[in-house]
Amino acid sequence: MAGYGEDLAYIHHVGYSGFVTRAAPALIRLIRRTGLRGRIVDLGCGSGVLAREFTRAGYPVLGVDISPAMIALARANAPEAEFIVGSLLDIDLPPCAAVTAIGECLNYLFDPRNSRRRLDRLFRGVYEALSPGGLFAFDIAEPRESGANPERREFWRGPDWTVLLRARENVRRGTMTREIVAYRAAGDLYRMSEEIHRLRLYKASDLAERLRATGFEVTIQGGYGRARLPAAHAAILARKPRTA
Repeated sequence: MAGYGEDLAYIHHVGYSGFVTRAAPALIRLIRRTGLRGRIVDLGCGSGVLAREFTRAGYPVLGVDISPAMIALARANAPEAEFIVGSLLDIDLPPCAAVTAIGECLNYLFDPRNSRRRLDRLFRGVYEALSPGGLFAFDIAEPRESGANPERREFWRGPDWTVLLRARENVRRGTMTREIVAYRAAGDLYRMSEEIHRLRLYKASDLAERLRATGFEVTIQGGYGRARLPAAHAAILARKPRTA
């Protein structure tokens, strides 16, 4: 399965959309500063929360996600946007004013072809699709500092769901594995689902150099406005110059 089945997609939407909601105003301001009014492509669009905010701000939106369950939610949450089920590595990007990929989308190995080479190809595609002055905004999970605990266990609970997480980092391979057990209310009972999410970890400085080699102007920051990222994460803003 490509990750985020029906129950975990629902839990992610109702329990973890807050970061995207907080990030949206800052992202909209950044896009408005480009002066462009074209389409926004939201890669790894999830349940469509960011797409909804973009359409409310007056932008046409194309959302892409590999999870059919996420796309079903997105179509309900942002009916004015267009959505496609598919890998962000395969999307034929249309001309656009901005491309976003919020929430570690470029790290996930739901598509096992994800690699630095494939990201270089994606970066070139984004650069070609963007109008001069356009923005590419995304965030990534990075390797933790040497000596940091490579394993963590966490627990979250909502009104009708519970999630148990075990995350392990493989320093040598530069990957992380998240073992997720989710419980979602189904009538008077709860049903359980399990997923394993694998991520390839990238250093922001390395990706910034690759983006610059593609032609972008790049800055690295700790979040989007008031939406701050946790430790070992970074937001990257890549702008296509107005003149070559």
